[in-house]
Amino acid sequence: MLSKKVAITDEDQEARRLIPTYARRGLSHPICRYEMPDEPMEPDDAYQLIHDELSLDGNPELNLATFVTTWMDSEADRLMTETANKNAIDWDEYPQTVELQDRCVNMLSRLYNAPEHQQSVGTATVGSSEAIHLAGLAMKWRWRKSQEAKGLPADRPNLVMGANVQVCWEKFARYFDVEPRYVPLADDRFVIGVNEAMAMVDENTIGVVGILGSTYTGEYEPVGELNAALDRLCSERGWDVPIHVDAASGGFVAPFLQPDLAWDFRLSRVRSINVSGHKYGLVYPGVGWVIWRDQSDLPQELIFTVDYLGGSHDNFGLNFSRGASQIVAQYYNFIRLGRQGYRDVMQALAETASWLAAEIEALGPFEMLGRGTDLPVVCFRLAGSPPFTVFDLSDTLRQRGWIVPAYAMAPDAEDIAVLRIVVREGLSADMAAELVSDIRAALEHLEAKTATPVSVAAAKPAGAPGGRGGRRARGRPSETNKAKKTRAIC
Repeated sequence: MLSKKVAITDEDQEARRLIPTYARRGLSHPICRYEMPDEPMEPDDAYQLIHDELSLDGNPELNLATFVTTWMDSEADRLMTETANKNAIDWDEYPQTVELQDRCVNMLSRLYNAPEHQQSVGTATVGSSEAIHLAGLAMKWRWRKSQEAKGLPADRPNLVMGANVQVCWEKFARYFDVEPRYVPLADDRFVIGVNEAMAMVDENTIGVVGILGSTYTGEYEPVGELNAALDRLCSERGWDVPIHVDAASGGFVAPFLQPDLAWDFRLSRVRSINVSGHKYGLVYPGVGWVIWRDQSDLPQELIFTVDYLGGSHDNFGLNFSRGASQIVAQYYNFIRLGRQGYRDVMQALAETASWLAAEIEALGPFEMLGRGTDLPVVCFRLAGSPPFTVFDLSDTLRQRGWIVPAYAMAPDAEDIAVLRIVVREGLSADMAAELVSDIRAALEHLEAKTATPVSVAAAKPAGAPGGRGGRRARGRPSETNKAKKTRAIC
């Protein structure tokens, strides 16, 4: 977020001060809002002031807008606190932190089926945004070297992707001077069209992006079909166009719920993958990862050899200093949960999403666009022409505390406005049942307000999702097994 300096004047004293409501010593006088105070205050006073102001934020437990993790084990919390003062870039000072990153990269490259005979490389990043910039730079430099070797111009690179990509792809294209070629959506297609994408590919295309989990609807894009189509096109034209998979959300879901789905390094043209550890990787923000199939897919010219603070190390990143705690937390999850643990968590979330989709559809006035069949995401719009909008419904749910975003779809489907529910740990089965009840109440409120019937189903939610739901899948192994057998709500 970009913050701006606020204009302040002597006449506008109220805007310059925070007025605490506590009369005890240290909080009995106004505190500067936009200027650094002249005097210190007691630490518990400063804590209380900030703590109270942050209570105006939304409740993370009821934030169904974000994909980002809002809960971890207390042991993970403790590890992150213990490593909050470590700088991940200080390799010689904190060599074991580097070792944990190396282990994570190895685990991810194998999770994504990188061939053992190839030397996969990767790095931790600040979320998937940095990971995407790094992957894009690698594609651009690889294309440029190929063009120069052929004696061809290398000044007009383009990147083909669906119009539903996250804004960080637009940032990459703008910041690094690459022409973005967006495949338009349609009223009946909310992900990239394969034929439409191939029509945009030419000799200046540095790569094609496939999204494993659209932020709009939770759908996986047809990466396998993109791979086959690119194979045919490149065979005809003599090109070598790679695929980058933006698996920010799906990279920790598909391997456990759809292990036979070929979207990763099993496909020959997939050269790089990014994934967000702070989404379904189950780590607090913000950690991301980017993995290349082979070190030849990452041009050496982009790698810096850093020779300070002792030793010599290779670095490829937009950042240097960053906290080590998220890397440690990612490794904790990998060894704490293992493949079976991640599978249990994702299965629980998928069951909750499927149940929510069925119950919301049963309410009557909705058309479902995403049922949690790929990502555990439920996406729906109002059917017909009711006298209120999804934005009205979102605002009404917010009065109860639920943060359910309403938004228009990407071009050329922007005339469709939807609501989206991201099912994460923390949205337990019983909370999902409460959500359905609150959606029903919100519909009834809007119907009464507009005095226009919208045929809201009156029945209460059927049995809650039969899985563990929410956090219970993260319990100790014995608790998880018990939850599996009882399939209880509470």
